[in-house]
Amino acid sequence: MAIVVGYVATKEGRAALKRAAEECVLRGAKLVVISSHRGGKDFDANEASQFESELSRVQALLEDKGLEHEVRQLVRGNDPAEDLISVAEEEKADFIVIGLRRRSPVGKLILGSNAQRILLDASCPVLAVKGD
Repeated sequence: MAIVVGYVATKEGRAALKRAAEECVLRGAKLVVISSHRGGKDFDANEASQFESELSRVQALLEDKGLEHEVRQLVRGNDPAEDLISVAEEEKADFIVIGLRRRSPVGKLILGSNAQRILLDASCPVLAVKGD
């Protein structure tokens, strides 16, 4: 069994990670944490360092909990939705956990919605949680 979680250092991302970890304990599953960024000219060394630091904290937290896990930082030009769906298929995940935030209709139109793409395009169930 495997559970894939999309992680971003926000209250929604932390809520998703917390719930995914709880599900892994209940099911005896492996947790695969995905932090995805498009990269490119807007992704500088400082931002990359912050991502690495945050993922190191996540790694330590999961080790302390004794969970079987893998943490992947993906910077390969894909949308986060593409990366999560791809990893879920690769891992034959039982489900994906994502955090949701409230967005205005205009915000959804202009920026698109990774959550919506994951909900509609994933081949496995998706558990969407709200931030604390």
